[in-house]
Amino acid sequence: MNREFKDALEDSPVIAAIKDDNGLKECLKSDIQVVFILYGDICNIADIVDTVKQAGKMALVHLDLINGLSAKDVAVDFIKKYTKADGIISTKPALIKHAGEIGLTSVLRLFVIDSMAYENIQKHVKGARPDVIEVLPALMPKVVKRVCRISQIPVIAGGLVSDKEDVMSLLQAGVVSVSSTNKEIWFM
Repeated sequence: MNREFKDALEDSPVIAAIKDDNGLKECLKSDIQVVFILYGDICNIADIVDTVKQAGKMALVHLDLINGLSAKDVAVDFIKKYTKADGIISTKPALIKHAGEIGLTSVLRLFVIDSMAYENIQKHVKGARPDVIEVLPALMPKVVKRVCRISQIPVIAGGLVSDKEDVMSLLQAGVVSVSSTNKEIWFM
C-alpha cells in the first residue's frame, strides 16, 4: 500500500464517500483526508477529482459507478491517464489487479451477504492483490471482525454507518477506516 494512503487512513479513520455535487461540497469542509467518489461520468470525473485534489485530499474513484466506463482494463487506464485520481474502487478483481500494475491505489469492494461471499474473500484478494478491501454492509461487527482476522491486508468497512457508536464498534472490530456517505459522520 502506498505510504501516503496508509498515513491518510491512520490519520483520519473516516472516509467521505460522495454520491453527488452536494456531498462533494460538504466533504471539502471536513478534515477528512480520503474521499471515495461514487458518482460522475466520463465527461466530468476529471473535474470532480480535481476539486477533491485541490482541497488537499486523496481521491479514489469507484470505477463501477462512473457512467460511460466499462468493466475493462481500459477504464482503469482512462482514470490513470485523464484524471489525477490516487486510485480506484471496484467490485471487479481484474480491474483491481490492473490498477495495482499501473501504480494506482486499489480498493476491492466486497459485499458480504452470506457465508459463500465470506468464504470467497481470500480467493478474490489473492487474485486481485488490492491495497485494501472494503466490506459492505459495515453493520455486522462479528463478520467484520472475522474478515479482519483472516485478511492479510487492511480492511475498510462501509454501508449503513449512522453514528459515532457505529464507527467506534467497527474500529474496535479491527478496520483501519470507515467509509460513509453520511455527512454527520464526516464531522464527528
